Amino acid sequence: MKKTNAMTAALFLILLSIHPVWSQVARKEQGNLVIEGIPEIPQRIVDRMMQYQSTRSAYLHDWDSTGEGMLISTRFGETSQLHLVEKPGGARRQITFFPEPVRGAVMCPDPSTHGFLFMKDIGGGEFYQVFYFDLEDGAYSMVTDGSSRNGGVCWSNRGDRFVYYSTKRNGRDWDLFLSDLEHPHEARPILQEGGTWFPEDWSPDDTRLLVMKYISINESYCYTLDVASGELTGINPTEEKTQYGAAAWAKDGKGVFLTSDAGSEFLRLRYYDLAEKTCADLTGAIPWDVEAIELSPQGDRLAFTVNEGGISKLYLLDTQTKTYKQVSGIPVGQIYGLHFHPDGTRLALVINTPQTPGDIYVLHLDDEALVRWTFSEVGGLDTDGFIVPELIHYETFDKVDGKPRMIPAFYYKPTKGKAPYPVLISIHGGPESQYVPYFSYTVQYYLNELGIAVLAPNVRGSSGYGKRCLKLDNGYQREDSVKDIGKLLDWIEKQPELDASRIAVKGGSYGGYMALASLTHYDDRLRCGVSNVGISNFVTFLENTQEYRRNLRRVEYGDERDPDMRAFLMRISPTTNAHKITKPLFVAQGLNDPRVPAGESEQMVSAIRENGGEVWYLLAKDEGHGFRKKRNRDYYTNAVVLFLEKYLLE
Repeated sequence: MKKTNAMTAALFLILLSIHPVWSQVARKEQGNLVIEGIPEIPQRIVDRMMQYQSTRSAYLHDWDSTGEGMLISTRFGETSQLHLVEKPGGARRQITFFPEPVRGAVMCPDPSTHGFLFMKDIGGGEFYQVFYFDLEDGAYSMVTDGSSRNGGVCWSNRGDRFVYYSTKRNGRDWDLFLSDLEHPHEARPILQEGGTWFPEDWSPDDTRLLVMKYISINESYCYTLDVASGELTGINPTEEKTQYGAAAWAKDGKGVFLTSDAGSEFLRLRYYDLAEKTCADLTGAIPWDVEAIELSPQGDRLAFTVNEGGISKLYLLDTQTKTYKQVSGIPVGQIYGLHFHPDGTRLALVINTPQTPGDIYVLHLDDEALVRWTFSEVGGLDTDGFIVPELIHYETFDKVDGKPRMIPAFYYKPTKGKAPYPVLISIHGGPESQYVPYFSYTVQYYLNELGIAVLAPNVRGSSGYGKRCLKLDNGYQREDSVKDIGKLLDWIEKQPELDASRIAVKGGSYGGYMALASLTHYDDRLRCGVSNVGISNFVTFLENTQEYRRNLRRVEYGDERDPDMRAFLMRISPTTNAHKITKPLFVAQGLNDPRVPAGESEQMVSAIRENGGEVWYLLAKDEGHGFRKKRNRDYYTNAVVLFLEKYLLE
């Protein structure tokens, strides 16, 4: 699969260089960037953006198995790498030094085996390989095959074995493989049922695994897997299409804590009794999704987060009484990366807010004191002045339960300039994702330096608002989400502090499609648009996205092999309607993108230019689905600023 991807990329570069339309456009190469039609970036933008681009954040991977510190990642150079931190405010001691970012690190739970597993890919292709790193001597080695996609690494409780998923059998199905620490390269398959499977947790005696089979955002299944025999047993089987989220084995081995939306609009925390085959709802009083769960090593407490309309709340549950309480004193923002200390008395977590980048804190459970462990740099900026958005709701075109359907959006009001302000509509990807307020130096630059208001809507199909909302854009309902943007334009027109004659739209991945579709539908109401790794044609996208994710996407968008659906998808695709776009467009793409192949951007750029339109194009030859290397990301964000200055502000 990697060889095919490389051949496609090489062919694409050849076509790019000889395309008759593109040959008329100024083109240059800068490092690994191919730059089409983008003017020279003024030094004033480079200099001012440098402070914003110099901010960084920290992510928590795991406590050291000895309890004497933690394994984190942050970026000091081009990419995020792994570091050890031994105390609050302690030095971040870097231990990996790769040109590619590192992810998914998990410490071996056996303190006598001082090492961890981690993953990385090459050039953003997402064919992740699993590596073992020995902290005693600093040596590391790859334990997977070097070509397939691998992930979901999960250590046994004893730390002598680990399991992971891999596509190495056929490039399509996610099978489960088991390795032992003595012979880590000699993995054996333990589950080859076909489809998308991944491991969740080991039973306390390490004889069984909790595993998930993923069909779509609305349908998944939870099982126990007997490691020796391969026998699968369903958890809480039901004929209802149910979504399962996180799952953890109770420490006594008698039950499972899990999140599920069975019989509910939202993911609730539940306890499944394995002997009785009964499932108890533990958080029915919370009308929001329970997202992350983390069980203490002793099994007496369970920490979980709740997504309350885009804001994270932290709770602690007593596993004996099944009662819970919300933890107070947590800053308003996003909470993730939950990890209990090996002694169970402390909980590490990451807190991210619009005014503070992601940093690691430790909650002491006896008195709920919150201690900050990392202090990420913010480029010398006074982030106390960064804007916190307001949550607004606006009416869209249809009704729910007889009342107008309301679409939530986060509204950032600028501090620079005077009203009425120009507007940037920022649309999230997924589409089964959700915009949540977080630390974004680009958004804050638009607000504080350019005086642009930012609106981030959660149109239908977004997660976090119940499973009915998730399904509202599936299949033939695809353009209903675009209509939600049309109604947001109506809302903007009614706001005296906003300038409805100066509106831009921007998005990445599915959000890139939404930006393109908005331009085809509302060209007369928009000034310009930005599409980053955006889908331009649903048929070519579904035919060319990597095989291991193709069926997953068909559930959401429709099956292009069906003639009626194929005709519909072709009719609504931006490439079909490119002639309707008369406003300037910026397109960015990673050459090695396995999700939205580079051809999606190339064909859109070609269509716009053949129609005589204005389009800037940026291709990164060493990136995939988004820009993860600082040098590439800096150029992209600088170019977007210039684009907005030229086409939105002037």
